[in-house]
Amino acid sequence: MNRLARWARAEWGLVYVTVRGPLVERRLRAVPMTLSAVALTAAVQIVQNQSWGYGFVQDVGGVRAEDPLRLALLRTPLSLFVPALDLPVWGALLQVLFVFGIAEICLGRLRTLVIAYTATLAGTLYARLGIRLGFDSLFGLPSSDARVVDTGPSAAVVGLAVFLGWRYGAYVTAGAVAAAMAVEVGLKGNLAGKEHLAAIAAVAALIALSSLHRHHRQSRANAAPGPPPPPVGTPPPEPHPRRSPG
Repeated sequence: MNRLARWARAEWGLVYVTVRGPLVERRLRAVPMTLSAVALTAAVQIVQNQSWGYGFVQDVGGVRAEDPLRLALLRTPLSLFVPALDLPVWGALLQVLFVFGIAEICLGRLRTLVIAYTATLAGTLYARLGIRLGFDSLFGLPSSDARVVDTGPSAAVVGLAVFLGWRYGAYVTAGAVAAAMAVEVGLKGNLAGKEHLAAIAAVAALIALSSLHRHHRQSRANAAPGPPPPPVGTPPPEPHPRRSPG
């Protein structure tokens, strides 16, 4: 048990410390964006289950690979908050509350939104590429998937989990998430599973860019010139004489 506790502390300790302070001090006020996302997801779920609301939700947030690209790109941001009809909505709400909440505190609102949208957009664009490649290709999809409604927060959640794992040293967790998505593709090979892998690939690119930027910034800081050393044999400067009081 002690070994497991030590591993958990090493894996998630930094995330726990980072999240605990703001939550204890500000409680739910620490995650306003996350609460808004949960409320929006719940509201969209209620609306799309009404006879008058399903068509409206699909018009503003439903994405299919057969849609014109410009229309799909306009709908992609809201599609993140449209729960899949064939999955329980509480699963989507818990994903958003837990992962988005941690990300909002650890990464900040803007970075969280950028990563979430990048992961979702990667899945949207992959679906079109996969259908062009065809079902016979390793990374391809059957043409029937072009008509599948592609919505939900899962790609964003997977991307944020991987980025958080890298950023806070929870490498086992990040690897486990990626491995689980690969197993999903191996077992099902469906559109959602392959989109999750596309989301992970997009986040991996963001991680690489972030690492390069950090390395470049560190190199510039190390290479910054300091004051030149005095010539050999130069006596040290004399201290300024102190003034006597009065």
